Amino acid sequence: MKPPTRPHGGPADLSAPGPSVRDPSFRRSLALFRAFLHEQDDPEACYSLLARDAVDQVESYDGPVAGRTVLDVGGGGGYFTGEFRRRGANAFLFEPDLAELGEKPPDSAVVADGYLLPVRDGAADVTFSSNVLEHVADPETFLSELARVTRPGGLIYVSFTNWLSPWGGHEWAPWHYFGADRARARYLRRTGRPAKHTLGENLFAVHIGSTLRQVRARDDVTVVSARSRYWPFLAEAVVKAPGIREFATWNLLLILRRCPT
Repeated sequence: MKPPTRPHGGPADLSAPGPSVRDPSFRRSLALFRAFLHEQDDPEACYSLLARDAVDQVESYDGPVAGRTVLDVGGGGGYFTGEFRRRGANAFLFEPDLAELGEKPPDSAVVADGYLLPVRDGAADVTFSSNVLEHVADPETFLSELARVTRPGGLIYVSFTNWLSPWGGHEWAPWHYFGADRARARYLRRTGRPAKHTLGENLFAVHIGSTLRQVRARDDVTVVSARSRYWPFLAEAVVKAPGIREFATWNLLLILRRCPT
């Protein structure tokens, strides 16, 4: 029998090993923020920390992942897949971009588009997607595919950086508030190299309000939680405030449960 779903607020082990840190909490948010500041010069530390935190979140809602089948969709270099495997899950990485996989992708990594995963219906106990939704042109189709490959009663973890958050423009944030073209031009002048992301090509303006309406209208999933992924307090409350949430949430985390068929 699987453990019952628990609300967020469980421990988040950000040190591994070390004392647990509550989610949400200022200590946790500060640790993640400090890691993000060094994303470019120390990606290993940054994404390893983020992976531990994300898997802690999965387990806080759905119990231990050991022995479960986990699909990591769009997981890049495999940090999340690696952490799931470290905890005993049968985790598989699906990534469409060879460049994102890096030089040493996890064993059994599959180059595959999130719109059409080479997986049978209901294969996964947990389907996981971290910061991918803002990079797909058709979020509704992407979410449908995540639901398809998740077994009835299974968990779907989806997070994304909303466009109007301070980090919505990614590497050229927060200048995206003044227009994407202007922000990219500024990035080129400042760094001497073109920005990785281009609005309308590999980055899209995804908003919290429209995404919530879309997900809540679906008949194949139920929303367990809609919260800020990184916010140190009132993580669910901030998402309930129209207008404000588009700026203050930073990153929306959706915990979904696949409906029985």
